[in-house]
Amino acid sequence: MADRHRMGKRGAAAVAVGAIRGALSGAAGTAVMDLVQYGRYRAGGGDQPFGQYEFHGVSDWEHAPAPAQVGRRAAKTFLGMDLADHRANPVNNFVHWSYGIAWGAAAGALAAATGRGGARWGPAIGTTVWLSDYVTLPLLGMYEPIWRYDPKTLGRDWADHAVYGTAAATVHGLLPGRLLPG
Repeated sequence: MADRHRMGKRGAAAVAVGAIRGALSGAAGTAVMDLVQYGRYRAGGGDQPFGQYEFHGVSDWEHAPAPAQVGRRAAKTFLGMDLADHRANPVNNFVHWSYGIAWGAAAGALAAATGRGGARWGPAIGTTVWLSDYVTLPLLGMYEPIWRYDPKTLGRDWADHAVYGTAAATVHGLLPGRLLPG
């Protein structure tokens, strides 16, 4: 019985380390996804430097993307706060980065728990995140149902998420397996 209990603790520790590695990997995947989107913006004629694009690109709620709208709704629902327009960009970045980090942590924990993972799982991770967006955001009234989008829009969005997943899974595989002492 004691051996089984110790094994369970080691398993839980491995999953916790996997989640930490995944969170770090999710941050890296989010950064790579943002760089790909910035490259597309520049290729399309955009001229803002990256810092301005990333940290000052959303000026008001009317033009804010889904991550900002999710954060705005959460602030209103859970905190009773009606956020001013100048909060749109920080809220957008906070939700976007938190979402990428959280998905990375979940994927890392799953990889540690199952012993499966690696870069080859990256497109599947990205596809899972992409599909979840097209389920949850229409339910929140922030996206149309997936069948209302044209193939070009869906393909570009899927590719961005596949890049996220592949970058996150690759970085996860490069991180040391033991991040915690002991």
